[in-house]
Amino acid sequence: MPVPIRRLVVALTLCCTLLAGATACGTGTDDATQDTAAVAAASPSSSPEKQKLAKTRFVANAGLAAGATYQWIVKPWKAGKFKKGTKGRTFALIKAGLAGTFAYNRLKAASKNAKGDPTLSKAVAPLTAGIDALKDLPSKLRKGDGDAASSFDDVINKVKDAGKSAGAEVKDKVPSASQLSGG
Repeated sequence: MPVPIRRLVVALTLCCTLLAGATACGTGTDDATQDTAAVAAASPSSSPEKQKLAKTRFVANAGLAAGATYQWIVKPWKAGKFKKGTKGRTFALIKAGLAGTFAYNRLKAASKNAKGDPTLSKAVAPLTAGIDALKDLPSKLRKGDGDAASSFDDVINKVKDAGKSAGAEVKDKVPSASQLSGG
């Protein structure tokens, strides 16, 4: 049974987007996204101002990670989109893999930002191992491992709780498509 050309084009486009996004998000740099770029450009003059900027950057990066995780990993997982035979499964898995790579990158940046504030640093320090464990989860998501979705959700919730306990409440912020794809 021949595959329609339109399906092939869509599959090729999605694969290229996934590859480009994973490459862009996995470069190892912790450059801030557009939301944190303005904060990063400011030059603090005193120690309290540096701490405030660290918290602001932490909240922005953790919020983007939480938003991407909830929108493209947790919601589809709860809706059963990752189960074999489900209509739209491949597309949901591709988006989840891309969102997982993005969320991992933003969580690493948030962890780095937390080091700039003593209270936040103490609250987030125990979570570093959990964040590092997420590195392989985007590929597990692409392979259809449903436990990867719950792992992402658990780590995000712990980071949000740690931020809240340090006075830096994190709210979900769904990233734009260009942020998600690394543009």
